Amino acid sequence: MKDKKPELNTLCVHAGELRDEKYRGAISPLYMATSYAFEDVEAKRYPRYFNTPNQEALSRKIAALEHTEKALLFGSGMAAISSALMAFLHRGDHVVLQKTLYGGTFNLVTEEFHKFGIEYTFTEGWAPEDFETCIRKNTRVIFIETPSNPLLTVTDIKAVAQIASKHGLVSMLDNTFASPVNQNPADFGIDLVIHSATKYLGGHSDILAGAVAGSEEHVEKVLQFGKNFGGNLSDYTVWLLERSIKTLGLRVKAQNRNARKLARFLQKHPDVSAVYYPGLKSHPDHALAKQQMKGFGGMLSFELRDGLDARQFMKELRLIKPSMSLAGVESTISSPMLTSHALLSTEERHKQGISDGLLRFSVGIEDKKDLIKDIEQALVKVTELVG
Repeated sequence: MKDKKPELNTLCVHAGELRDEKYRGAISPLYMATSYAFEDVEAKRYPRYFNTPNQEALSRKIAALEHTEKALLFGSGMAAISSALMAFLHRGDHVVLQKTLYGGTFNLVTEEFHKFGIEYTFTEGWAPEDFETCIRKNTRVIFIETPSNPLLTVTDIKAVAQIASKHGLVSMLDNTFASPVNQNPADFGIDLVIHSATKYLGGHSDILAGAVAGSEEHVEKVLQFGKNFGGNLSDYTVWLLERSIKTLGLRVKAQNRNARKLARFLQKHPDVSAVYYPGLKSHPDHALAKQQMKGFGGMLSFELRDGLDARQFMKELRLIKPSMSLAGVESTISSPMLTSHALLSTEERHKQGISDGLLRFSVGIEDKKDLIKDIEQALVKVTELVG
């Protein structure tokens, strides 16, 4: 009988850890060297080659959490996304991308790909048939994001992976919003799983990082591209990220619980016109989310009723911080129009369903009662302003 694999929290703490053989400290030692010996050594180590001791150790941890063979660390989520895409796309190739994407990814494609002679198509929707109808003879990659930023649309991971496999394409998925706690795309057949590790993996709003995980064959191709474009992390940030991931399971599960409570509260509030959260039964993709997610995540979006000023609402909050990023232990809120999707034109945002009044809410680990009180007092104040 095979030994059972360690559970989530055990993996978060112990997978890939470096042992302090000399002093037997309880945590991984930090190796800050940028220059290593090249003779009589098992590996020629160099920070830009993604193979320093701390980089290798944390990569093993992320691979274990995502159920993949290998992983790589990058200096940001966009470095991870761009490296993964460019490793498999060349002049004359074509990529199919989900309509509802993070604004930075959308801008990368629309602003840069034509310079490299790479063609692209954004789907009309996110149903499986929307992807298949976009495939051409020169298509090489399908790229999806689920749940999406900021509208929390849910894409059928298994169906897209099967479509990619049938056509001999590489499938990539941005798993940032879900995290490995809530979703493991490789289990559904996705080739490369990508993270902005700045978000849930880091979880404390103090780390900028990215990650790519997949099979040894696919990750090796990303590695070769990454070596040349130099987007890897400093080892101190790697060490901080490893420290943060130790509590990933605890943090994300607490955020899941809070987000579900807050989504239900907002859905019932008369001053809120719409709530986007896959954990709500009213969400159009709720059934699909239940099939492929272990938890519904700590992210949600909502819109206030007509006449209420969303920007003024954010100014009236006292506990929840108006802030650009997401997924920290503290609750934050932002306007996609002003932050994550500011690079898109008004027409492009509205085509994706992102209204000017949409608010993206990253629910933290605070007591849910305090979060509800803060929202209630802000709604009272913003309502008073309209009489």
